[in-house]
Amino acid sequence: MKIYLDNCCYNRPFDDQTQIRIFLEAQAKLHIQNLIVNKEIELVYSYMSVFENNYNPNKKHLKIISDFFQNASCFVSHTEMQQVEKIAGSIVKLNIKNKDALHIASAILSGCEYFVTTDDIILKRCKSDKVIVCSPIEFLNFREGENA
Repeated sequence: MKIYLDNCCYNRPFDDQTQIRIFLEAQAKLHIQNLIVNKEIELVYSYMSVFENNYNPNKKHLKIISDFFQNASCFVSHTEMQQVEKIAGSIVKLNIKNKDALHIASAILSGCEYFVTTDDIILKRCKSDKVIVCSPIEFLNFREGENA
């Protein structure tokens, strides 16, 4: 099973954990991270993941996320940008921001079953027959259902 995490998902454990939703999503993301490290699921990331992470204002967080990319089994490079942009064009029409659409398109191009995000706008607007868009908690629920 392949998954793609967007940058807000990578950063969730660094957000204010006093809010219960953020705390639960952070715990779910950390569990997903363990599944990736233990090779129970495959991580895909892209040139957009690297690009956005490079603008992370917290250099410690930037390094932690960048180091975690080494656990990925697949990288969607900028050489595939033309294909990614073609897919992203239809996603932008759902009123999704360009950068977010490029992340989702990278997930689709690489054959991910799941695109995991904590972004409410993406979760509400992006319905795709090519990839399941879900929160970290929803992903774990889907996964448990598949393994039942």
